[in-house]
Amino acid sequence: MRTLGLLGGMTWHSTVDYYRLVNEGVYARLGGAHSASLLLLSVDFAPVEDLQRQGDWVGLGRRMGEWARTLEAAGAQGLVICTNTMHRLAEDVARVVSIPLLHIADATAVEARRLGMGRLGLLGTRYTMEQDFYRGRLERDHGLEVIIPEEPDRTRVHEVIYGELVHGEVKESSRRAYVAVIEALKARGAEGVVLGCTEIPLLVRAQDSPLPLLDTTALHAAAAVEFLLAG
Repeated sequence: MRTLGLLGGMTWHSTVDYYRLVNEGVYARLGGAHSASLLLLSVDFAPVEDLQRQGDWVGLGRRMGEWARTLEAAGAQGLVICTNTMHRLAEDVARVVSIPLLHIADATAVEARRLGMGRLGLLGTRYTMEQDFYRGRLERDHGLEVIIPEEPDRTRVHEVIYGELVHGEVKESSRRAYVAVIEALKARGAEGVVLGCTEIPLLVRAQDSPLPLLDTTALHAAAAVEFLLAG
């Protein structure tokens, strides 16, 4: 089995799910007393959120690179960034390490294609929905069409993430609001919805949604299991 580095804490709520899902996946494949060979670096999210808000992606890139090199030096043979938004810096991170980085959008696209989806709705932070790093990768590298909520829905989706889910708060009113946003995406032709923030699966469940959900946390974790066992 290979050893995989998890760069987490952004936020810790979803990092817990990564750790659990990867270990469950390894156990399901190998049985016995097997568990995943993982190195976890879980960072303090508050300074990260501050730099996001300031738009200091250069500063964040430096920090992400330092954290990734720490995992590589500790023995990681591959790297998973346990958050969608911070894949804004995935290429910067990949340049400063010699180990492969498993990109969350690639894992999501593979599942979308397997399910025969061509047009996807995307929910996430404002950075993920509006900037090109995530949508562009799905469109250019995987030939998918991506649509995002219109305003004021985008603002509502973003505010729930940072105002509630980051703090571990799950509110029924916010679940209903997200379902309404998904209904609007369905009306615009979306065939499925990318839960493009690793905290959203805490809020929206398959039984809640009028469209199939692409749970990026679970899909990324499954790709991590494949990487671990390929070694």
